[in-house]
Parts: sequence; C-alpha cells; structure tokens
Amino acid sequence: MAMEAHEIERLIKEAFPDAHVHIEDLRGDGDHYACLVETTAFEGKNRVQQHQMVYKALGGRMGGELHALALQTRLPKADS
Repeated sequence: MAMEAHEIERLIKEAFPDAHVHIEDLRGDGDHYACLVETTAFEGKNRVQQHQMVYKALGGRMGGELHALALQTRLPKADS
C-alpha cells in the first residue's frame, strides 16, 4: 500500500516540531516522493546523520509503504 504525502509530513513533524517540510509526488503514484526537510534539529549533524534522523522518524516505512524518497535536508536559513 502506498503512503500519502500528508502522512510523511505528519511523521516528520512529530519528530521535528519546528520542521519545514516540502513534499512532491514525483510520479503521481504515491510511491515516489521528493522531500525537503529543514529543521534546527540538524545543527551539528552531517548529511548522513540528518538523513538517518528523518528515516528514523519515518519508523521503518522506507522500502515498504514508502518505496522511494529523494531526500534533501538542511538547516533553516538564518534571518537576515
């Protein structure tokens, strides 16, 4: 069963309440998403650690309910 974008966003925001999450369904099939996550929780973490944090937030759904996720992570941009 495919996973809906709002469910992905809900899980990420549960783990990172300050997160800005942008999700795009790449094929319209609910199986292939691109996701950008910005959160202060990534402070001091390298890219691999950031991705691991997001995958943990998804609770093991990668490869099952969620087939493919092109993930980008970053810290929020500082206000100028």
